Amino acid sequence: MNTSITTPWHLWAVGIVTLLWNGLGITSYLMTELGQLDALGMSSSQIAYFDTFPAWATGFWALGVWGAFLGSILLLARSRFAIHSLAISIVGLVGTTYFQRVAIDLPEDMNNPALDAAIWIITFFTLWYAIRMRAQGVLT
Repeated sequence: MNTSITTPWHLWAVGIVTLLWNGLGITSYLMTELGQLDALGMSSSQIAYFDTFPAWATGFWALGVWGAFLGSILLLARSRFAIHSLAISIVGLVGTTYFQRVAIDLPEDMNNPALDAAIWIITFFTLWYAIRMRAQGVLT
């Protein structure tokens, strides 16, 4: 009797799409930390904004992007630890959002509500999806 659960096609679709999406977050984070924002076409005022990030805000940003990226990889690997990694990314997202919306004045040219909404929606969707896949026995 074969009791193994096959990987549904949508796990590959969600995993690959979110890995690519989260790869954009990693690229943004690394370009910022490596001082390469001018290569992304950012103005000097935008670069100065990123230079004001205190260590705690950068730490939350790192938790957010790396947690989400690793969560996508773990999802593709069918690991139950994808849930933990994605939950950590939510903590990072909350901390980063607090910094940008409460602790500092966000420059008007850096305000992008549509992008912010997309980040929140995709992050919570990915966590919800991982929880559902775990409940169905796909993630082990």
